[in-house]
Amino acid sequence: MTNGYLFREYIGAQFTGVQFSDVPINAFVSFHFILSFAIDYTPVNQQNPPVPTNGVFTPFWDTANLSPSAVAAIKAAHPNVAVMMRLGGDSVQDITKAFFAPTSIDSWVSNAVSSLTGIINTYGLAGVDVDYEHFASNVDVNTFVECIGRLLTELKRAMPWLTTSIAPFEDPTVQSYYKPLWSKYSGVIDYVNFQFYGYGANTDVALYVQFYDQQSANYPGGKVLASFKTGDTTGLISPDLGISAAQELQRQNKLLGLFIWSADSSKKSSYGFKYETDAQQIIANH
Repeated sequence: MTNGYLFREYIGAQFTGVQFSDVPINAFVSFHFILSFAIDYTPVNQQNPPVPTNGVFTPFWDTANLSPSAVAAIKAAHPNVAVMMRLGGDSVQDITKAFFAPTSIDSWVSNAVSSLTGIINTYGLAGVDVDYEHFASNVDVNTFVECIGRLLTELKRAMPWLTTSIAPFEDPTVQSYYKPLWSKYSGVIDYVNFQFYGYGANTDVALYVQFYDQQSANYPGGKVLASFKTGDTTGLISPDLGISAAQELQRQNKLLGLFIWSADSSKKSSYGFKYETDAQQIIANH
C-alpha cells in the first residue's frame, strides 16, 4: 500500500537504452515514469531541421525500448506505477531548440487534444507534464496561458483520471509564462515539477529550502515537488545535495514528493540507480 507521497522519474530522452525494468521501484511509493518528450515538431527522419507542427505531437523518446508493450509490462509488474509523458523540452533530440510556436490558440488546442489523446490511448498513459522552455518571438504570454490551460482542461474533461503537471525553472522569461498560467488554470494542474536542479553548485541545503519556499510562493496552493538530477551535474546541484535537501524538507514537513532527471543519466553513470533507491526510501518513510 502506497502512502500517497510521490516519486517521479523522467526517462527516454537521451537514448541510453534504459528500460523501465532497469529502474528500482519501491512498492510503498506512488511511482510515475514520465516519458520524455512528446513534441509538436516534425519527426527527425522527415526533414532537417525539424519544424513546429502547431500542436500535432509525436513521441520523440526512445520508442524502441519504451514502447506501448513495455508500458503495459511495467504497469502489470508494479501496481503502484503509472506512466506519463512530458511535452516540449529544451530541444528536438539536440538538433534544434523546441519552441512553443502555435499558429493560433484554437487550432493549436484542437490539434494538441487530438494528437495527445491518440498517444495516451496507444501507450496507456496516465498524464501529461508541460515543459516548454523556449517561446517563439511572436507568442505572447496570454497565448501560452490559453493554449496550455485549455489543453489541460479539455484533456481532464475527457479523461478525469489524468494527472497533470507543469515543469518551470528559475528563469525570468520562463517564469513570466508559467506564473500567469498557474494564476488562471491552477485548478487543472495537479503538480509543479519545479526544476530545482537548475540552481548552481554553490547551493547548500539551507539555500535549497529557501528556493523551495520561494517557488511555493510563486505557485500558491500548488503541490511543488523537490528535484535533482543525476549524470553530469557540473556547476549544478549534486544528487547528494538533492537527497540531503529532500531529507530537510521532509524534516520540516514540506516534502510532497520528489523527482529525478533522469533514468537515462543514471543508467550510464558509475553509481547506477543508487539515488533512485535513496530518494524513494525517503518518500516511503514519510
